[in-house]
Amino acid sequence: MSMVHLENLRVRYGKIEAVRGISIDIPRGAVFGFIGPNGAGKSTTIKVLATLLEKFEGTAQVDGIHVAADPRAVRDCIGYMPDFFGVYDDLTVREYLLFFAAAYRLSMAKRGSVITDVLELTELTHKTDSPVDALSRGMKQRLALARVLLHDQQFPADEKCG
Repeated sequence: MSMVHLENLRVRYGKIEAVRGISIDIPRGAVFGFIGPNGAGKSTTIKVLATLLEKFEGTAQVDGIHVAADPRAVRDCIGYMPDFFGVYDDLTVREYLLFFAAAYRLSMAKRGSVITDVLELTELTHKTDSPVDALSRGMKQRLALARVLLHDQQFPADEKCG
Protein backbone atom coordinates (compact mmCIF):
# COMPACT_ATOMS: atom_id res chain seq x y z
CA MET A 1 0.00 0.00 0.00
CA SER A 2 1.18 3.52 -0.80
CA MET A 3 1.79 6.06 1.95
CA VAL A 4 0.44 8.74 -0.40
CA HIS A 5 -2.02 7.91 -3.16
CA LEU A 6 -3.44 10.54 -5.50
CA GLU A 7 -5.63 9.58 -8.40
CA ASN A 8 -6.86 12.14 -10.90
CA LEU A 9 -6.67 14.93 -8.28
CA ARG A 10 -8.24 18.14 -9.50
CA VAL A 11 -8.57 21.44 -7.63
CA ARG A 12 -10.30 24.53 -8.92
CA TYR A 13 -10.35 28.08 -7.62
CA GLY A 14 -13.32 29.48 -9.48
CA LYS A 15 -12.51 29.15 -13.18
CA ILE A 16 -8.83 28.45 -12.56
CA GLU A 17 -7.82 24.80 -12.46
CA ALA A 18 -4.84 24.76 -10.07
CA VAL A 19 -4.33 20.98 -10.14
CA ARG A 20 -5.20 19.16 -13.36
CA GLY A 21 -5.62 15.44 -12.80
CA ILE A 22 -2.41 14.48 -10.99
CA SER A 23 -1.92 10.82 -10.06
CA ILE A 24 0.94 9.74 -7.76
CA ASP A 25 1.75 6.74 -5.58
CA ILE A 26 4.48 7.23 -2.99
CA PRO A 27 5.53 4.11 -1.06
CA ARG A 28 6.02 4.19 2.70
CA GLY A 29 9.58 5.21 3.55
CA ALA A 30 10.31 6.74 0.16
CA VAL A 31 11.88 10.15 -0.26
CA PHE A 32 9.91 12.07 -2.84
CA GLY A 33 10.69 15.44 -4.37
CA PHE A 34 7.74 17.49 -5.54
CA ILE A 35 9.16 20.15 -7.83
CA GLY A 36 7.87 22.29 -10.65
CA PRO A 37 7.43 25.87 -11.79
CA ASN A 38 5.39 28.46 -9.91
CA GLY A 39 1.70 27.87 -10.49
CA ALA A 40 2.08 24.15 -11.23
CA GLY A 41 -0.14 23.13 -8.29
CA LYS A 42 2.51 21.85 -5.85
CA SER A 43 1.32 23.87 -2.84
CA THR A 44 -2.32 23.19 -3.62
CA THR A 45 -1.66 19.44 -3.80
CA ILE A 46 0.18 19.56 -0.46
CA LYS A 47 -2.72 21.51 1.05
CA VAL A 48 -5.12 18.75 -0.04
CA LEU A 49 -2.89 16.10 1.56
CA ALA A 50 -2.56 18.21 4.73
CA THR A 51 -6.39 18.41 4.93
CA LEU A 52 -6.30 22.19 4.47
CA LEU A 53 -8.49 22.16 1.35
CA GLU A 54 -11.86 20.45 1.47
CA LYS A 55 -13.02 21.01 -2.11
CA PHE A 56 -11.30 18.80 -4.64
CA GLU A 57 -12.09 16.05 -7.11
CA GLY A 58 -10.45 12.67 -7.41
CA THR A 59 -8.86 10.48 -4.76
CA ALA A 60 -6.45 11.65 -2.07
CA GLN A 61 -5.26 9.14 0.55
CA VAL A 62 -2.58 9.08 3.22
CA ASP A 63 -1.71 5.58 4.43
CA GLY A 64 -4.99 4.31 2.98
CA ILE A 65 -7.04 6.96 4.79
CA HIS A 66 -9.22 9.12 2.55
CA VAL A 67 -8.32 12.75 3.20
CA ALA A 68 -11.88 14.06 2.89
CA ALA A 69 -13.50 11.21 4.82
CA ASP A 70 -11.26 11.26 7.90
CA PRO A 71 -9.09 14.40 8.05
CA ARG A 72 -8.42 13.95 11.79
CA ALA A 73 -6.82 10.53 11.22
CA VAL A 74 -4.75 11.97 8.36
CA ARG A 75 -3.53 14.81 10.59
CA ASP A 76 -2.36 12.24 13.11
CA CYS A 77 -0.17 10.72 10.37
CA ILE A 78 1.47 13.78 8.94
CA GLY A 79 3.51 16.80 9.81
CA TYR A 80 3.08 19.92 7.70
CA MET A 81 5.69 22.67 7.57
CA PRO A 82 4.88 25.41 5.07
CA ASP A 83 7.40 28.00 3.89
CA PHE A 84 5.91 30.60 6.20
CA PHE A 85 4.44 29.65 9.52
CA GLY A 86 3.00 31.31 12.58
CA VAL A 87 4.79 31.05 15.86
CA TYR A 88 3.84 31.99 19.37
CA ASP A 89 6.38 34.72 20.05
CA ASP A 90 5.65 35.13 23.76
CA LEU A 91 6.67 31.52 24.52
CA THR A 92 10.07 29.95 25.03
CA VAL A 93 11.21 27.20 22.70
CA ARG A 94 10.35 24.54 25.31
CA GLU A 95 6.92 26.06 26.03
CA TYR A 96 6.19 26.17 22.30
CA LEU A 97 7.06 22.48 21.90
CA LEU A 98 5.10 21.55 25.05
CA PHE A 99 2.06 23.32 23.62
CA PHE A 100 2.24 21.35 20.38
CA ALA A 101 3.06 18.09 22.16
CA ALA A 102 -0.23 18.52 24.01
CA ALA A 103 -2.01 19.38 20.75
CA TYR A 104 -0.62 16.16 19.21
CA ARG A 105 -1.94 14.33 22.29
CA LEU A 106 1.47 13.00 23.39
CA SER A 107 1.18 11.51 26.84
CA MET A 108 2.58 13.57 29.73
CA ALA A 109 5.04 10.75 30.41
CA LYS A 110 6.55 10.99 26.89
CA ARG A 111 6.54 14.76 26.33
CA GLY A 112 9.81 15.58 28.07
CA SER A 113 11.87 12.88 26.36
CA VAL A 114 10.35 13.50 22.92
CA ILE A 115 11.00 17.24 23.21
CA THR A 116 14.59 16.55 24.28
CA ASP A 117 15.00 14.26 21.26
CA VAL A 118 13.64 16.75 18.71
CA LEU A 119 15.68 19.58 20.22
CA GLU A 120 18.83 17.49 19.84
CA LEU A 121 17.90 16.39 16.33
CA THR A 122 17.33 19.98 15.19
CA GLU A 123 20.34 21.27 17.15
CA LEU A 124 18.21 23.62 19.25
CA THR A 125 19.10 22.31 22.71
CA HIS A 126 21.05 25.48 23.48
CA LYS A 127 17.94 27.56 22.70
CA THR A 128 15.52 25.69 24.98
CA ASP A 129 14.84 28.66 27.25
CA SER A 130 15.08 31.34 24.55
CA PRO A 131 11.97 33.28 23.59
CA VAL A 132 10.70 32.26 20.16
CA ASP A 133 10.65 35.91 19.04
CA ALA A 134 14.40 36.18 19.72
CA LEU A 135 15.22 33.36 17.27
CA SER A 136 16.62 34.03 13.82
CA ARG A 137 14.55 32.98 10.80
CA GLY A 138 16.72 29.88 10.41
CA MET A 139 16.25 28.93 14.06
CA LYS A 140 12.49 29.45 13.71
CA GLN A 141 12.54 27.06 10.75
CA ARG A 142 14.38 24.50 12.87
CA LEU A 143 11.78 24.99 15.59
CA ALA A 144 9.00 24.42 13.05
CA LEU A 145 10.73 21.21 11.98
CA ALA A 146 11.03 20.14 15.63
CA ARG A 147 7.29 20.78 16.01
CA VAL A 148 6.51 18.62 12.96
CA LEU A 149 8.68 15.80 14.31
CA LEU A 150 7.03 15.75 17.75
CA HIS A 151 4.35 13.23 16.83
CA ASP A 152 6.50 11.14 14.49
CA GLN A 153 7.33 8.62 17.21
CA GLN A 154 3.72 7.64 17.86
CA PHE A 155 3.51 5.00 15.15
CA PRO A 156 5.84 2.06 14.54
CA ALA A 157 7.07 1.89 10.93
CA ASP A 158 5.05 -1.24 10.18
CA GLU A 159 1.79 0.02 11.67
CA LYS A 160 -0.87 2.06 9.93
CA CYS A 161 -0.96 5.56 11.37
CA GLY A 162 -4.76 5.89 11.34
